[in-house]
Amino acid sequence: MTQVQESLEALLARVRACDICSEHLPLGPRPVVRISTTARVLIIGQAPGTKVHETGIPWNDPSGDRLRDWLALDKDVFYDTSKIAIMPTGFCYPGRDPKGGDLPPRPECAPTWHGLLRAHLKGVELTLLVGMHAQTFCLGDARKRTMTETVRAWREYGPAVIPTPHPSWRTTGWARKNPWFESDLVPELQRRVHALIA
Repeated sequence: MTQVQESLEALLARVRACDICSEHLPLGPRPVVRISTTARVLIIGQAPGTKVHETGIPWNDPSGDRLRDWLALDKDVFYDTSKIAIMPTGFCYPGRDPKGGDLPPRPECAPTWHGLLRAHLKGVELTLLVGMHAQTFCLGDARKRTMTETVRAWREYGPAVIPTPHPSWRTTGWARKNPWFESDLVPELQRRVHALIA
């Protein structure tokens, strides 16, 4: 007899109460994840920043604005969990790196929760891996040597996965050096996302 799968509601309650790495979180735990069983697109990012931690709304910052521009989506559609699931690699703000920027996602998070949550996302046909940390966790050995090489090889990951850079302000200069991203990948990204959520 197979074990009855935990309901998504019960699982999300456990995720939101998670404190497995709280001793390492300068602002304390506040897991940020938005999913539903009907979602067709899954966005896996890195970890929340301070603004997302404050509001509990993923991609509620300038990086989110740039990501929505890439996808050609307004906020109403982007945050419609019946169509789009949003699940970072680390669910809580990891703190500031003394060298600049935020620390990487905590290593406990994705191995603990991703498999359980993804088991409820049977309708997902496209997963966006936004940034190096998402690509490292999800692609494993299939990831290329650098984030740029991984994104450039997006066709190799089949129709089910598209890697992208992280849409931080730093990406502006990166996109100028890699014009193929906006000329080739962004239109295909928009076409696939819009086809799935129409």
